[in-house]
Amino acid sequence: MSAPTTTTPTPVSDQSGTVHLLYRLDASIRVEGSHSRAIADIVEQEWRNAHPDEPIVRRHIGVEPIPATAWATAVSAGRTPEGSRSDEQQAALALAATLTDELVAADALLFAVPLYNFGVSQHFKTWVDMVITDPRMAAGAEPILAGKPAVLVTVRGGSYRAGTPREGWDHATGWMRRILADVWHLDLRVVESELTLVGVNPALDQFKDLAREIREEAEEHARSTGSQLGVEVASTPPARSAAYLQALLRN
Repeated sequence: MSAPTTTTPTPVSDQSGTVHLLYRLDASIRVEGSHSRAIADIVEQEWRNAHPDEPIVRRHIGVEPIPATAWATAVSAGRTPEGSRSDEQQAALALAATLTDELVAADALLFAVPLYNFGVSQHFKTWVDMVITDPRMAAGAEPILAGKPAVLVTVRGGSYRAGTPREGWDHATGWMRRILADVWHLDLRVVESELTLVGVNPALDQFKDLAREIREEAEEHARSTGSQLGVEVASTPPARSAAYLQALLRN
């Protein structure tokens, strides 16, 4: 898969030699018309208001997915003596290390992950599985991401809230909370929207007004969350120096 893309309005440096870095991951299989991307864009813009000259590293795993076989290869590599590992195994371990490096180097994290077929996006699940194969993220390891601020933007085509006919059919959001907040110990904030298929699925047309209200609430939540994220991080020391980030982004 390709390397992450970086948005940097100015060179990665300032007078102190340090910068604050936002890492953004998108799991939607769409670019145009993606609701998760659109709401995450609001969070990003609020971050940008507080950090106008600092870089954003992006992973578009929905359109540039991690190879489906990479996780199994990385797992087998971890059980193989270093000197006996194949080129494919070495590459899988290197990918896991790179994905983890990107998380460690960031000062804040933004995940945009839609609900697909009532479950977790396969692209996001594969990415999580790959990260966990890195020894720094393995079970029992000291949580190296503990306390790092993160925002999860997730959207659902229908409604699965309490009292709806499909209450409990969202099998993704709870799992993502468990991984990001409970396993990785991120300081997680969640922005949610639903009924995004109104206007696409005729059976949902009766909920047009409700869908608009929910979207407006989600966008306002995204603005306040992104603004809070930007202000909080601006007052903390950067996770890594500009020189470190330059080396990371060259790899």
